Amino acid sequence: MKKTVLFIALLIITVSCVSSKSTLKNVDDNAPVLTLSQNNTFIITEYSKDKKYGYDQDYPINIFYRTTKEDSINQQRFLNALAGPKGEKISYTKLESCCPFPTKRTELGAGFLDVYLLKWEGQKKPVKLYLNIYEKGILMVPVGLSLKIN
Repeated sequence: MKKTVLFIALLIITVSCVSSKSTLKNVDDNAPVLTLSQNNTFIITEYSKDKKYGYDQDYPINIFYRTTKEDSINQQRFLNALAGPKGEKISYTKLESCCPFPTKRTELGAGFLDVYLLKWEGQKKPVKLYLNIYEKGILMVPVGLSLKIN
C-alpha cells in the first residue's frame, strides 16, 4: 500500500513537471497500423538509416498498437522481432521508465518512455533502446540490429 501511494505521488509530481510541448521528433499519426506475424511479433519491413532512431530519447521507437493498456506485450512484440547485427539471438531487460512527455493517449495527459537493455553473444557493449507505447510512427529496425529469421 505504501509503495502504491508513493508511486502515485511520484507520478503526480512528474506529470506536473511535464512540458506542454513534446520533444519527440519522429511521431507520425499517419503511420500505417502495425500488423502481427504468426509468431505474434510485429511485422517490420524497413531498416532505419538514422543512428538516433531508438537510441535517443527524442527519437524513440513508437509502437502504439490498439491501446496503451497492452504496454509490455507490445514492447515484446517489437523486441522479439529483432536480432543482433549478424542474426544473433537477443535478450532484453527493461531498465526504467523515463523522460515524461505530453500525450493525448493517456488520462493523465503524459506518457513515459521505457528503456530496454539488449544483449547478444559476442557483443562488446550492451545496447539501450527507448520505446514509446503512446505514439505512432513508422516501425523500423534500429541501426546495428537485424530482423530475426524465423
